Amino acid sequence: MIVLPEGTCFIFVMTASRTHHVSIFGLGYVGAVTAGCLAELGHHITGADVQQAKVDAFTVGVSPIIEPGLESLLQGAKRAGRLEATTDGAEAVQRTQVSIICVGTPSQAAGRLNLDFVRKVCAQIAAAIREKDQPHTILFRSTMLPGSTRGVVGEFFADLVAAGRVHVYYCPEFLREGTAVRDFRDPSLCVVGTHDGNAPATTEALDLLGAEAQILAWEGAEMVKYACNYFHALKVGFANEIGRMAKHLGVDGARVMDVVCRDERLNISRYYLRPGNPFGGSCLPKDVNALSGLARIEGVNLPLLDHVMDSNHAHLESLLNLITAKDVRRVGLLGLAFKADTDDMRGSALVTVAETLLGRGYEVRIYDPSINLTRLIGANEAEIQRRMPHLAQLLSESAEEVVRGSEVIVASQRCMEVESLREVATAGKQVIDVNGWPELKTLPWHYEGVCW
Repeated sequence: MIVLPEGTCFIFVMTASRTHHVSIFGLGYVGAVTAGCLAELGHHITGADVQQAKVDAFTVGVSPIIEPGLESLLQGAKRAGRLEATTDGAEAVQRTQVSIICVGTPSQAAGRLNLDFVRKVCAQIAAAIREKDQPHTILFRSTMLPGSTRGVVGEFFADLVAAGRVHVYYCPEFLREGTAVRDFRDPSLCVVGTHDGNAPATTEALDLLGAEAQILAWEGAEMVKYACNYFHALKVGFANEIGRMAKHLGVDGARVMDVVCRDERLNISRYYLRPGNPFGGSCLPKDVNALSGLARIEGVNLPLLDHVMDSNHAHLESLLNLITAKDVRRVGLLGLAFKADTDDMRGSALVTVAETLLGRGYEVRIYDPSINLTRLIGANEAEIQRRMPHLAQLLSESAEEVVRGSEVIVASQRCMEVESLREVATAGKQVIDVNGWPELKTLPWHYEGVCW
């Protein structure tokens, strides 16, 4: 086990040097692929499923699904004596030390997640473990909403966990149909969820599924799976909307998106995927509004694009609500421009925050080292004169001055050394971190992140 300092990731390398006896509950897509690939690594697999036909096929090394490369893995495992299957869940648990739950979690009529299969399997596993005198490890791979693992553990395994007889991890899968075997062998992402977000107490999750694993609490690991799938769905919808609009204008939409994806510094990167400030500036709001407006004029339905500005406004409202819920009247802003190292205040969310608070009678102080009112020119100067002609009266000479005179501090920019604030960041003050400035947590005030 490797434990890295706080703020860094945990990195583990998958190895087959230690073999495990593993029962896999659910021989559908995820379960069958997981079984074949783990058997390839030398682990002994007992498949468990309620459908006799799947069990019969699995027992002789025949894949229950169509997936390139999977059947040869199962046949090889069968020849090596590392593959068997049963419809008896208790028998599967008795033969193994690790159980991987891969059963389906279908949608109910109203869209809610159905965990009936998960609960049935958990009941079987819990009853079987109580008949054993050996500890057992459970790995959930079924896709479940945040909070589900904790709820199921509390329902079926609480006493076993408390007694140290069971260890539970949530390990979401990222397997694409058609390339699932390759995805398992060379995963794009590995995640292991533990009950508290600390390193796993045992090694099974890392040995079996955790190469280069990111360690989160159960709820965080569950959320990662949904975040990935939501993002993939959003990307498909985005590409299709750009494609429809491009075609309407006589442009090759496929070629446009191909060129967009060639930018791996901004477009295919983590740059814009960090929760924090609402977007602003002179480009994004203007260009999103322009293309959305053109689509409406041309009669092209682009619902994703149409709601981007609504989403951004909702995020801004959330930030404002976070500030005003503090029930104090003196607010300090560290940073006013739409991002650090610029004096551009066009479309800045923090300008809107300042305007709104002033309009509601708040006392506002602002520090932004990049803003020099004598050097503002053009559209930037015109906008700030229109929106905040009294800005000069609100600007402070230092961050310390802002913090000293404020009850709530909204920090959107890293505009000073944190240590310089230690004397003024007293226990009675509150700070809202907008863009991720973890050093603020070290000061003796109440810290809160806008999305964390």
